[in-house]
Amino acid sequence: MRRSIVAYGQISAGALITALGLNLFLVPNRIAAGGVSGLATLLYYLFGLPVGPTMLAINVPLFLATVRFLGGRFGVRTLAGAALLSFFVSLTARLGPLTTNTLLAAIYGGIASGVGMGIVFRAGGTTGGTDLAAALMHRFLRLSFGKGLLLIDSLVITAAGVVFSPELALNALLTLFLTSRVIDLVQEGETYAKAAFIISDRTEPIRRAILAELGRGVTVLKVKGGYTGREREALLCVVTQAELPRLKRLVAACDRQAFVLVGSVHEVLGEGWLES
Repeated sequence: MRRSIVAYGQISAGALITALGLNLFLVPNRIAAGGVSGLATLLYYLFGLPVGPTMLAINVPLFLATVRFLGGRFGVRTLAGAALLSFFVSLTARLGPLTTNTLLAAIYGGIASGVGMGIVFRAGGTTGGTDLAAALMHRFLRLSFGKGLLLIDSLVITAAGVVFSPELALNALLTLFLTSRVIDLVQEGETYAKAAFIISDRTEPIRRAILAELGRGVTVLKVKGGYTGREREALLCVVTQAELPRLKRLVAACDRQAFVLVGSVHEVLGEGWLES
């Protein structure tokens, strides 16, 4: 129960932030950055239809069709996210734009939308719309989910270029890019750690040096060379970005021929890091 309350609280907060991004930046500046919100923005300027109710009117049939043909895969949280977003868009519709500079509106609208949608996604919900339509296109047209999303957003932005102007369509592309990047950042977090995979004939002295000098845990793995067929040991170690140069020096001091593969880590749970 507590987890559900927290999740729906996060969905509500995310929907509110997304709505503010739409009403403070995107809709007043005629930036239709794909999806149901972009389509609702177009319909608002073409026919005067209010954005919030229009989004809900599009999302509800999509949700019902998805449940009918794909089952309950998207769940109640999707319907809640779509309904809350429409509600908050209507609630904040009169706040007015913070800027009339379309470039600034595209940038800050994309960031706000990305933050809001990222929070909704982290809570296990969605705001419906494009996700539902892409799922239906995958079911009936055999398009991949990613291609379906790209096709829908491209059609909306192209329509914006025709209805408004090519310049506003370019701003909408910028907003779409920023939104997707910020969603990833909110969901995964900024890179703050590095994972090092070390293959060497001198794994034991490297292991001891890491434990003694860095105080980080090391996992010893059994590996087999694809070319030589020879079995050997490899080490897996996670360090902070600040510790990475020291790790490289320790490995080089023990074995200059060691093969070291370093990758970015967005989240680490367990002893010495965040609690799971």
